[in-house]
Amino acid sequence: MKVLVNVIVTLGMLYVVPAGLRLIDPDRLLRAARLWPLAAAPGAVCLWLPRGTPAAVLAALYAAACLALAARAPVLLLRARSLNPPAIAVATALVSPSIAATALVAERAAYRLFGFDLDILALTVPHFHFAGFAAALVAGLVCRAVGDRAETGGLARWAAYSVPAGTLLVLLGYFVDDWAELLGAVVLTCGMWAVALLTWREIRPAGADRATRTLLATSAAVLVATMLLALWWAAGEATGITHPTLTWMAATHGLGNALGFALCSVLAWRRLGADRPTTDTDTDTDTDTDSDSNTSDRVETSP
Repeated sequence: MKVLVNVIVTLGMLYVVPAGLRLIDPDRLLRAARLWPLAAAPGAVCLWLPRGTPAAVLAALYAAACLALAARAPVLLLRARSLNPPAIAVATALVSPSIAATALVAERAAYRLFGFDLDILALTVPHFHFAGFAAALVAGLVCRAVGDRAETGGLARWAAYSVPAGTLLVLLGYFVDDWAELLGAVVLTCGMWAVALLTWREIRPAGADRATRTLLATSAAVLVATMLLALWWAAGEATGITHPTLTWMAATHGLGNALGFALCSVLAWRRLGADRPTTDTDTDTDTDTDSDSNTSDRVETSP
């Protein structure tokens, strides 16, 4: 399991996060996206070292970069001037890697942070790179793309709120009990299934080519299966019914979310952004943003 988890986390650190930053705001976060692989390299290297001081130091360097990224979340919310769904989702995405990195530092130092088993800390790292960063980001992108359409706008807003809420509830469940974690899994699953449905019905048909549509279809289909597994595991932990082991979950739920959902989604949304020409209505009115910037690959944070 360790090798598989390390591969998944490395993918999240070195590609999913910087690619996601370009989708959030290619103007203000472009420099951060370009430098992120350098900042994430120590974190990726530390995964393959034995637990101890060298690995913990490298993890701490990565954590510093993640904390700097998290500090942008309140700035984003202030700029939005309202707690609109895309802004909440994106703020959650920006904060999530710092939670993952904190767990990584503790695990690499062989320190049972808050009394958690080291294996749980290790699995917290991919969880908050993908169920945290990638899931919240995609929920925000979907909400912005759907907008206020009469039939689906409400569902999109609900998804953009429920994915961050579910992620937070799962985190709180670590400290409370398995039933609280199950509640978080239910909320997160419902939100992600809403994202999958909207992706399939509203976003996929807008793809300009077969590759983009296939990536979107794959990300939507994978979510149905992987989140069902998450519910099964959380229900088993809370009730004692037979459920998958952590190793099996890493090989199915974890790998599916990393490759089938997060990677396919990021690739598809980047292609969607490249497909859409810039128009006057696409430009950001913020004074410190270039007037010819393409906002189709950015989550709008203004009301």
